[in-house]
Amino acid sequence: MLQFFKYHGAGNDFIMIDNRDQAFTPTVQGVKHLCDRHYGIGADGLILLETQNGMPFMRYFNCDGNESTMCGNGGRCFATFAKKIGLANGLSFDFQGIDGMHSAIFNTDGTVKLKMIDVDTLEIIDDCYFINTGSPHYVTMVRDVNGVDVDREGRLIRQSVNFNNGGTNVNFIQEVAPGRIKIRTYERGVEAETLACGTGATASAIAYSHYFDINQTPIEVEALGGLLKVYFDQIEEKYLNVWLEGPAEEVFEGKINY
Repeated sequence: MLQFFKYHGAGNDFIMIDNRDQAFTPTVQGVKHLCDRHYGIGADGLILLETQNGMPFMRYFNCDGNESTMCGNGGRCFATFAKKIGLANGLSFDFQGIDGMHSAIFNTDGTVKLKMIDVDTLEIIDDCYFINTGSPHYVTMVRDVNGVDVDREGRLIRQSVNFNNGGTNVNFIQEVAPGRIKIRTYERGVEAETLACGTGATASAIAYSHYFDINQTPIEVEALGGLLKVYFDQIEEKYLNVWLEGPAEEVFEGKINY
């Protein structure tokens, strides 16, 4: 029997497992089964809380079973889970991800603010942006985000950009007010649209800021599953002190035959 916890960050949902004892050995088929919404628990991804170099370490797997790169919504949920099991006793929590160190701040309203990696370069491809915010993201601006066939158009771009490094996530964004955008995201590894994507919201906010030359933050990002906020300091073409803020909530816990 495998003990698990289910979390979501703005509708982006994750299976959380405390694996500090290394009792759970992830396999592609095993993770895929657990994330299956019909035959398993159901989730966009699975997160293992492990230890590396004496620090809490976050391992993230997409629902296709493959280990992946950083997940922003998952990182906030990871910090909230660590607090639940007693690893985070104060107002903040530090942990390692595959892309380096992260810090989380627990806000009094229940939201979490997560420190993301700095963005040193923006690549512009046909008036669109390719940005690494811990995971690779392609950002394109559209007039009506609700009219986009995200699964079809996202799949086409996902396979054609960053091909030699596993492809890309794809974000379609629309300005709805100064400093506020709507976003829809096609996630690689899920191979479908998700209700939210934290690294995608971060990349989209930076792309939007660059395109419209907006230096004031936060940038508010309306995902299908909820509202996220992105903070950063822009110094020339670099984006430093990047933070992602939003909900991170436990849904339920249980045990499953594995």
